[in-house]
Amino acid sequence: MAEFVTLELPEDPAVRGVAVLRIDRPPLNLLNAQLVREVADAAAVVAAHPGVAALVVYGDERVFCAGDDLAELSGLGPDQAEAMAADLQAALGCLAKVPQPTVAAISGYCLGGGLELALAADRRIIGDNVKLGLPQIKAGLIPLAGIRRLSLLIGSGPAKDLVYTGRFVEPDEALTLGLVDEVVAPDDVYTTAIRWAQQFTDGPTRALAAAKAVFEAGPHGLDRARTEWAALFTTEDRRIGTESYLADGPGSATFVGR
Repeated sequence: MAEFVTLELPEDPAVRGVAVLRIDRPPLNLLNAQLVREVADAAAVVAAHPGVAALVVYGDERVFCAGDDLAELSGLGPDQAEAMAADLQAALGCLAKVPQPTVAAISGYCLGGGLELALAADRRIIGDNVKLGLPQIKAGLIPLAGIRRLSLLIGSGPAKDLVYTGRFVEPDEALTLGLVDEVVAPDDVYTTAIRWAQQFTDGPTRALAAAKAVFEAGPHGLDRARTEWAALFTTEDRRIGTESYLADGPGSATFVGR
């Protein structure tokens, strides 16, 4: 049973809904190895759940995640760090492996490994008082999972600036850089994320997963797109969608998630 993560799933698997994964390690939700594994385990549950249309990842109204647990990291030797690196790296990128759309609802602080986790989400919504950053360089470390994603998201130049300096990013700059997708009042972060996620509850589940897989394929996206596109011709939603489009135009289909 998870100690630092709670997962709220739709009550009826036959009715698609929004799942909420909450990071709960007060007071700062610092990421340690156990918390990262619990987040990855919860993400795997969501990925396999037929009733989940989208996932919201949230801390609480005070903090998303204030960074890495340096007390834990300071006790590692080189061999231990090497043994842990691959698992931690994969776990920090777990949201990218979830086939459903994912959104990070960010309040307070989102630093270090917390921002790396959020970078793997499909969307990031923050409060207008949030502080973001990758300050690992100030502890003599580097981001383990976020450098490539950050570079793809905002470009290598701005990404190098954030990683090399470890500086905090204010909300307006984060939005301008493309580091986040939406800035709202602090009290509206969670509800805005839920509202974004709810638009997929009646969506074509397999097509959304296919699109996400192509985005994640990076330089191999063209090859992956061919495979995913062809596979959609086995789905009921593709039949429903094309027939409805031909008969009544776009936006008229009632998808069934298969």
